Amino acid sequence: MVWLWLKDGKPLYYGILGFMILALYGVVATLQTSNFARAYATYGGVFIIMALLWAWKVDNFKPDKYDIIGALIALTGVAIIMYAPGK
Repeated sequence: MVWLWLKDGKPLYYGILGFMILALYGVVATLQTSNFARAYATYGGVFIIMALLWAWKVDNFKPDKYDIIGALIALTGVAIIMYAPGK
């Protein structure tokens, strides 16, 4: 929403609401009770996928093979972090 406000000329309330959502995201992330690093790493991988999907569906951006390969590498890293034995 901040992007839409800054780049697409949407009303100021878009920016304000976007900043509030970003702040809430920061707070919610810190409320994780256990394995914060793993939860945060998982979110990072999911964020990459969601950003590409958003760009594809909302911004009419077609991800190329390098976007897809990068996203798959990120998800592989998430899987290694989350499911490593002995953790």
